[in-house]
Amino acid sequence: MTISRRTLLGSGAALGLLTACGSNTGRDKGGSADGKVALGHWYHQYGEAGTEAAVRRYAAAYDKAKVNVQWRPGNYDQQTAAALLTDSGPDVFEVNGPTLDQIRGGQVVDLSALLDGVRDDFNPAVLAPKTYDGKIWGIPQVVDTQFLYYRKSLLGAAGVKPPATLDQLVDAARALTRDKVKGLFLGNDGGAGVLGGTPLYAAGLSLVTADGAVGFDDPAAARTLGKLHQLYADKSLLLGAPSDWSDPAAFVQGLTAMQWSGLWALPAVQKALGDDFGVLPFPKDGPNGKPSVPVGAYSAAVSARSGHQAQAKAYVKWLWVERTDFQEDFALSYGFHIPARLSLARKAAKLRQGAAAEVVTFAAEHGYAQPLLWTPALQSAYQDALNRIIKDGASPDGELRAVVRRASDELGRVKKR
Repeated sequence: MTISRRTLLGSGAALGLLTACGSNTGRDKGGSADGKVALGHWYHQYGEAGTEAAVRRYAAAYDKAKVNVQWRPGNYDQQTAAALLTDSGPDVFEVNGPTLDQIRGGQVVDLSALLDGVRDDFNPAVLAPKTYDGKIWGIPQVVDTQFLYYRKSLLGAAGVKPPATLDQLVDAARALTRDKVKGLFLGNDGGAGVLGGTPLYAAGLSLVTADGAVGFDDPAAARTLGKLHQLYADKSLLLGAPSDWSDPAAFVQGLTAMQWSGLWALPAVQKALGDDFGVLPFPKDGPNGKPSVPVGAYSAAVSARSGHQAQAKAYVKWLWVERTDFQEDFALSYGFHIPARLSLARKAAKLRQGAAAEVVTFAAEHGYAQPLLWTPALQSAYQDALNRIIKDGASPDGELRAVVRRASDELGRVKKR
């Protein structure tokens, strides 16, 4: 099984439960033949060609230790969760986290000092879920984000302006639906799987507040989610496309005038359509609303079971803080992503103009990440409710009341642990 970096921005699927990860765990004890400390570094198996060779090249360039890279197929989250409980796991590992359980369980070490003097240069929305109790537990590697693509020529022919509000998006999707073209594609399920909390943030709300309370116990949440059902009821949404939202095929083939997808799709869209497209964040809704895009990042973490914590932290700082050339290469040479450092994202040649530059601004100014306290159980409950609202026309008020109760209980439980 191969995994693309877009995975962490999909449905917010839960990290796996602990399972055995095999006998070849990859941490090298002691030192190498030349007297250098040997460090084991784990990555999940990317689907982007060239990525494995790149990370092995980065490791070979480090001269303070012998870094042995492991490229691990299969259920990577389960493998790392199990390995962190043993003395034979990695010293450094890539993770979509770390998770709250890993942090509270003392399985990872505090990396705050690695960002001394440069913390403000990392996208704060991406850094937030890597932060707990005021400490940083993972160093973000690259940023992925999702946003709205629109076809300029189709909007122009219909006399439709790029929507700046959710009401305008609903109206635009209706006006753009004609003949064999649908106005909007949010995924084959109507958007429940991919949108997640994005509409809530666009309404000026959140999944979890800064003090750990439910962030959408507000009438604005029902109002906003009800408008997603209107898109479905109007038959403005493309459903049953040959490929889902992460693939821009439906958009470039003219099946839809607008599509929600990710930054990774931008090169293919540009190649197919030239200048005949634009990009937008999810539009704001209501008087307190604001444009919104989800952001996420894998990060590098250090195992608390490592016998070489100081050396492991020095290596992570070298690779993901100091070596900006490697960071830009990792983000933009094997796929299309945003470097985690804001200064690097602003000056990277491939991101300095056109739609790519706009998306960099979206991520910096309108980005939100799924909170650390938002558990897989809550994600599942919220997504199920969103699916019923969008497709079945279930009452947004009733569905959200049930989710708010569940979230309040779950967040209370999580905070007490």
